[in-house]
Amino acid sequence: MFIFHKETRLEDLGNGVTRRILAHDGKMMAVEVNFEQGAIGPMHNHPHEQLTYVLSGEFEFTIGDKKHVVTAGDTLYKEPHVMHGCVCLKPGTLLDTFTPVREDFLKS
Repeated sequence: MFIFHKETRLEDLGNGVTRRILAHDGKMMAVEVNFEQGAIGPMHNHPHEQLTYVLSGEFEFTIGDKKHVVTAGDTLYKEPHVMHGCVCLKPGTLLDTFTPVREDFLKS
């Protein structure tokens, strides 16, 4: 399967955050998320495993009871049902990979 960036849809989530669903099947999904400086990814949890790769920018991430500042090249793992969120310190882009697919993203 080939997914061309120009053929994907950019969703404005509001408050300085946009999301672009890249590729997905029943077991896995890749999502690009862009943040303006000061934008917040609110604390939340879900039943999916999630990997986040920082493509650019600087973020303060909270996963469970741990908080760290991450930059380009850093990777984060979020277990299912663990609370997590972030604050964007410098504008940037994250690449999120979920398993299984986030059906809720496909419905929005």
